[in-house]
Amino acid sequence: MNPDIKVAEPLPNYKLKIQFANNELKEFDVSPYLDKGIFSELKDEHYFRQVRVSFGALEWPNEQDFSKDTVYLLGRSLES
Repeated sequence: MNPDIKVAEPLPNYKLKIQFANNELKEFDVSPYLDKGIFSELKDEHYFRQVRVSFGALEWPNEQDFSKDTVYLLGRSLES
């Protein structure tokens, strides 16, 4: 089981810096999803920056979300 997301920090170019409960840091690139259905709303940078952590996953106000598993498995590891 992958660790919960603890902190999500928006970065330029539709990327997020993620800190997990085990203190691992990863960068998650949202840009590949921006042309897919409900995720197209994330193209608005102001809206994209409204990301929050909810129940260990990523979430935006209009119910777009990414599970901790998706973010953990597809995120790029960062040096801590």
